[in-house]
Amino acid sequence: MSKFGELIDVNIPVLLDFYTEWNEQSTAMHPILRDVAAALGDKAKVIKIDVDKNQELSEALRVKGLPTFIIYKDGEMQWRQSGELDADTLITKLQQYA
Repeated sequence: MSKFGELIDVNIPVLLDFYTEWNEQSTAMHPILRDVAAALGDKAKVIKIDVDKNQELSEALRVKGLPTFIIYKDGEMQWRQSGELDADTLITKLQQYA
């Protein structure tokens, strides 16, 4: 969990994608997230978190639906939403916090 704090306590927005490999909506988001990361470059970070391998963190953040997206900036949660989203929506959200 302390490593999680280091990941989110930065002055650029960090998009967390909580997913599993067995969830079709989660895997459908992989290429979209690559596009988001490429479009924003070093203005934001995109981090994928497999809920099966990070159950303690997923439970602590009360992740229920997949995929779940959370944006952090300076260690504070700024935005959260579950379900599939398009690249433009995610880019726009991240730019709001950049």
